[in-house]
Amino acid sequence: MSKRPSPISATVDFDAEGVQHGFLKLPISVDDSAWGAVMIPVTVVKHGQGPTALLTGGNHGDEYEGITALMKLASTLRAEDVSGRVIIVPCMNQPAVMAGKRTSGLDGGNLNRSFPGDPDGTVTERIADYFTRVMVPMSDVVLDLHSGGRTLDIIPFGASHVLDDPEQQRRALEGAKAFGAPYAMMMFELDAAALFDTAVESQGKVFVATELGGGGTSTPQSLAITERGVRNFLIHYGLVAGEVEMPREPQVYLDMPDANCYVQSEHSGLLELAFALGERVEKGEVVARVYDLTRSGTPPVAYHASRSGVLAARRHPALVNMGDTIAVIADIVDTLS
Repeated sequence: MSKRPSPISATVDFDAEGVQHGFLKLPISVDDSAWGAVMIPVTVVKHGQGPTALLTGGNHGDEYEGITALMKLASTLRAEDVSGRVIIVPCMNQPAVMAGKRTSGLDGGNLNRSFPGDPDGTVTERIADYFTRVMVPMSDVVLDLHSGGRTLDIIPFGASHVLDDPEQQRRALEGAKAFGAPYAMMMFELDAAALFDTAVESQGKVFVATELGGGGTSTPQSLAITERGVRNFLIHYGLVAGEVEMPREPQVYLDMPDANCYVQSEHSGLLELAFALGERVEKGEVVARVYDLTRSGTPPVAYHASRSGVLAARRHPALVNMGDTIAVIADIVDTLS
C-alpha cells in the first residue's frame, strides 16, 4: 500500500541557486501549542552542476560534535565555493536536540532506530519517513555525524559497512578514509534494520558515518577533527575544491567483523575500565570490572576480552546496568577493502 505524502514541508527551494536558510516544518498539536510545528533547521547551498551531498547531525540529540560543526558550516559555506548542492541539517532530530537527550523530547523516539519511518506514525517516525522518501532520493552522498553522546566515549573514526554492491561499498569506504579521522573502520551494527544508514544504503547511495568522541560534550580537539572531516568529505566527492587533509600520524584501520566486538554487562553496579580509549587489548585480559554497590567486601565481576584489538569505545558514566555496552574492541588491520 502506497504511503501518503509526507506532512513535512520545506521553507527552502532545494533547486534554487545560492544560499538558503530555512526549516523542515512538521505540524504538531501538543499541550503548549495546539497548532504548532517542529521546526528543523536546514541550509541549502547550490551552485552550478555537480553531485548533492546531504550532511546530517543531531540524529541523536546529545551528540554535539556534528551539531556544532554543521551549525558553523551552515553560516560560512558560500555558493561560489560549491560545485553542486550541499544540504545541511545540523539538528536532524530537533526535539531530541532541544531536550539535550538521545531520544525525542516529544515522543521518546530514537530517530536512528525508526527508519524507514511512517508519515502517519509518531513525530520521530514522520521525520524518518521524510528523510527516507524526500531527502535521501535527492542526494548522491550522505554524511551522518555521530559521537557517543552522554553514555559513551568513542575514538574518532569514519566508518562504512559491508554491502552487497562492491562498488557502492568501495565508494563509501574511500569516503570513510578520506574523512581523515585518526581511525577508519569497517563497522558492524548490532541491529541495522531500522538505521538511517540502511535507509540510505538500500537506495544505492553512498553513506559515511562517524563516531567522534562523546560524553555529552565536545572539545576543541574533537571539533577540529569533525570540521576537517566534513570539509574532506566535500572535497573527496567533488563538491568543494581543495586537497584532502589527513592526520599527521598514519591513519589506523579497524574492523568490527561481528557482535563479539561488543562487551555488554550482565550486572548492575559501579564500572571500572582497565584500559583507556585507543589502548591495545589482548584476548583474555580484564577490560572492565563491575562492583556490587549494595554491599562492601564483595569482589567485583571481571569482564575479559574475547578478542585482541584496540579499545574503540567505552561506557562514559561509571554507573552501569545489565545490558549496557561497557566496551567495544575492534581489530587492527593492515588494509580495508
